[in-house]
Amino acid sequence: MNSPSRMAWLLSIGLMLWVAFYLPPVRQQGVRIISSDSAGYYLYLPAVFVYHDLRQLRFRAEMVAQYHHSAPTEHAALDSVSQNYVLKYSSGLALQELPFFLAAHALAGPLGYPADGYSQPYQWAILLASLLVAVLSLWLVRRALLPRFGEWPTALTLLILVLGTNYLNYSAGQGAMTHNWLFGWYAVLLLLTPSFYARPTLAKALGIGATVGLMTLTRPTDVLAVLLPLLWGLRFSRAALHERLAFWRTHLAALLAAVVAGALVVSIQLCYWHYATGSWIYYSYGNEGFNWLRPHLWEGIFSFRSGWLLYSPLLLTALVGFGPLRRQQPEAFWPMLAYFVLFLYVTFAWEQWTYGGALGQRAMVQSYAVLAWPLAAALRWLLARPRWAAAYGVLAVVGCYYGLWLTVQANYGGLLAAGDMTRSYLWRILFRYEVPSETRLLLDSNSEFTGTPVKQRVLWQQDFEQENNGLCGTPALQGRCSLALDSLHPQSTEYVLPARPGDFQWVRASALAQAQHTEWDMPRMTQYVVRFRRGTEVVKERTVRLQRALEGGWKRELHFDMRPPREDFDNVSVVFLYYGTQAGLLLDNARLTVFDEQ
Repeated sequence: MNSPSRMAWLLSIGLMLWVAFYLPPVRQQGVRIISSDSAGYYLYLPAVFVYHDLRQLRFRAEMVAQYHHSAPTEHAALDSVSQNYVLKYSSGLALQELPFFLAAHALAGPLGYPADGYSQPYQWAILLASLLVAVLSLWLVRRALLPRFGEWPTALTLLILVLGTNYLNYSAGQGAMTHNWLFGWYAVLLLLTPSFYARPTLAKALGIGATVGLMTLTRPTDVLAVLLPLLWGLRFSRAALHERLAFWRTHLAALLAAVVAGALVVSIQLCYWHYATGSWIYYSYGNEGFNWLRPHLWEGIFSFRSGWLLYSPLLLTALVGFGPLRRQQPEAFWPMLAYFVLFLYVTFAWEQWTYGGALGQRAMVQSYAVLAWPLAAALRWLLARPRWAAAYGVLAVVGCYYGLWLTVQANYGGLLAAGDMTRSYLWRILFRYEVPSETRLLLDSNSEFTGTPVKQRVLWQQDFEQENNGLCGTPALQGRCSLALDSLHPQSTEYVLPARPGDFQWVRASALAQAQHTEWDMPRMTQYVVRFRRGTEVVKERTVRLQRALEGGWKRELHFDMRPPREDFDNVSVVFLYYGTQAGLLLDNARLTVFDEQ
């Protein structure tokens, strides 16, 4: 028990248990881990083993209505030729979850739960399976790093991965998604690969092939993992290439075994597509796809909205660590660098680069098993230089606290708006656990005046007393009428006000608002729109969703700030737009206040 790396592993287990069982209200609401995308990957299991309906999925609407795990139209689409439904996600994760599903299916009835594929025994089975995978995965990473980098670099690597990145969230908080499981298979691959080249055997080759095949079956873009065993130990010289070709000629049977093993695993998906549609190859993602010529690299890595390194900044250490890795473990350098560069490019070439809203790019999480190597190499280099290590230690402590704070906010604190963050909002909530509800308006406005205003004046004010009967909401928040938009009256009057550059430096738009119910569906929220225009041409626009800051039944004075554009404009327009909310929103005493900054 004196091993620092073992202590780090045990501490990591404790943190994962804390996130899994303490942060979400498991005892009050039960486990709900089969939801959103994880429900789509899981859908194969109840379809095959409970309802025996993999083509029409007739059970889906009833289960969604009962358990609310996803929208009824998610995760499967109707094939126009076969008239069968085709699942969106590939079957690799369901295959891995199968033993745990079968155990839950056997226990559900005796425990008094419906054996419907979604009741609490199934939820607990997938939760415990995900935690088991996470625990074993970190142990495998430790096993690979320890003999190569030593105790303390390995221990610190584990702690930084768990505390200082979004890995903790996607291993314990949302472990039923593919990333946690793929992280484990990368760890397996990085044990098998060097072992195979040190002592080639048919069994190891089969293991490598099956592992890469299962990773591809789980998430097709992770076929890039094949670069790790193919390029391992390879130096880019003619002599090295000839040596590698000679190696494969000598071990041709092992190479063929790996290819066959991988192909057999991947063929499971081909067989499913043929069963569902009659075609061996089928693209199940509809209009979603890649933009190879314009990948979202800057936004995906650095943006406040969902930038990978902005929300896991300590992984900069891993990127810098490729230099020390080349000196310390040269056989790993080129395969890992080639894999990571291509993985990064493919990840952010996906058009929906926020991946449905995620804490700091969930699509990167599985690659951390690879990045653990350059991270450990960098830490080993730092630990040999005490002054550098001390300076880095301060940054690492802050970075780990930041990572833990983000995990809390993503799971229980509620301040993190994954995939929807802005610069102003992040700075306003940073390291806080409570903020005024109005702060959430910064997710749209991304601008806040915090100085001392001078030369204040009201540019426009509207009490809505003169609105027609269709827009007059009662009982009013003030006076006789409040603005009440609905499907028959989806837009207020557009108010146009003369204004010119230089008249003011800031605009504050405000309104008194109240909703009968909390609105959780962001696209349905009513919008408060302020536009700077030249004639009717919009020069700058700010759209704020008011229900972000409203809880059901509470009346609030809301406001947001914006600067006028640098371009020429001659008027400002204000309009309120309805997008389908049923929250019963009333608005009153709306105004634009303009001022300068002292």
